[in-house]
Amino acid sequence: MTKLEPQEQQEVWLTAVELVGGKVPTGRIVKDVVQKIMERSKLPNTYQWGEVCQILAKDNPELRGKGGCWGIVARVNDFSCTVKTWDGEYAVGLQHLKFYNYLSAVCEQMREICDRINRLRENENLEEAARAVLKHLGELKQPYLTGVEEKLLMLLESEYGVRIIL
Repeated sequence: MTKLEPQEQQEVWLTAVELVGGKVPTGRIVKDVVQKIMERSKLPNTYQWGEVCQILAKDNPELRGKGGCWGIVARVNDFSCTVKTWDGEYAVGLQHLKFYNYLSAVCEQMREICDRINRLRENENLEEAARAVLKHLGELKQPYLTGVEEKLLMLLESEYGVRIIL
């Protein structure tokens, strides 16, 4: 709430109290009202489907463990994006995303890597070592697989009978 102007802080508190029928609101309710007020003054979402971005966990406990992971924009909302990562899809506010200005061909390559990782992850017999490799690939700092990383991914696809779709 401290990120807001005093007038907006008052508006947040009054709205939150009103939502709970005149009682003291929970922190979660206040946080939701703050988010709505902050979103009113933000610029529109400029992300596009299929773009590559990085998740910045910052102070968001819901993104714990996802900081630094790259993802593919799967859906564009007004003030957030649904981002597909190595281990699922997450609704992420714009303040928790870092844009990677990759060419469309690089974005396509990253989408293919993401799809390959997700097909493997869906296997219920996936061992911890395989899961650790997939986690590493989901946290890459470059927009491609090295030769060794590609071989590891292909080995896992072969081992678990996942068909490569390119």
